Amino acid sequence: QVQLVESGGGLVQTGGSLRLSCAASGGTFSSYSMGWFRQAPGKEREFVAAISRNSNTNYEDSAKGRFTISRDNAKNTVFLQMNSLKPEDTAVYYCAGDRFGLMGRLRVGMADYWGQGTQVTVSS
Repeated sequence: QVQLVESGGGLVQTGGSLRLSCAASGGTFSSYSMGWFRQAPGKEREFVAAISRNSNTNYEDSAKGRFTISRDNAKNTVFLQMNSLKPEDTAVYYCAGDRFGLMGRLRVGMADYWGQGTQVTVSS
């Protein structure tokens, strides 16, 4: 059974940076595509970024140029580096995985595995 555990969330001021990590266990991480989603209070969960098993990447428009997704297959970990944070980035951030290794399903919010989430709060 695949488990995903996020870390790295916290409170940061506008313009600051955070690096989220998601450690995977129990599966073949290198074959999965991985993604980050977020859900703000009162809003639906939305796609943020994804990375394929071949390290191709895809970003939601508001994340482009500010966020970077990466992966370390040796450590079974995916990262989300978030720079120039804004109050509207405040949300619970979730890590997700797709066992087929493609980004298309993640792009539309479908995933086989989900983490428990980590809170990111950006103060103005």
